[in-house]
Amino acid sequence: MTESVKIYEGSDDYIASDELANIVNASIALGRPLLVRGEPGTGKTLLAMSIAKALNKKLIVWNIKSTSKAKDGLYVYDTVQRLNDSRFGDKDISNIESYIKLGELGQAFESEEQVVLLIDEIDKADIESICFD
Repeated sequence: MTESVKIYEGSDDYIASDELANIVNASIALGRPLLVRGEPGTGKTLLAMSIAKALNKKLIVWNIKSTSKAKDGLYVYDTVQRLNDSRFGDKDISNIESYIKLGELGQAFESEEQVVLLIDEIDKADIESICFD
């Protein structure tokens, strides 16, 4: 038995135009990211919330600040905690995974299910630090 594909048509709190709904559905069908840009206050964040709600998907929000770095969106390696644990010898430090915390991008990539990832306020980032090298 095949699983029925849910189509985005808007939600109770967001009325999407037919054109916008078609764009969202094409992105979902192709399994590709949807980049939505526009002036502040035009509803980009509300759109992401509406898509997640209407399609019953997890919403992951990465709020960009002027100090945000792309690598932090992927993961953060806690070297200080690992060093601290090695000093006191009460934890097994050989498992490096226990010292890696996934960022919002990392969570989206690692998710078993399709998620809605909102990268909010990306225009506030320093372009040099948010781009991947």
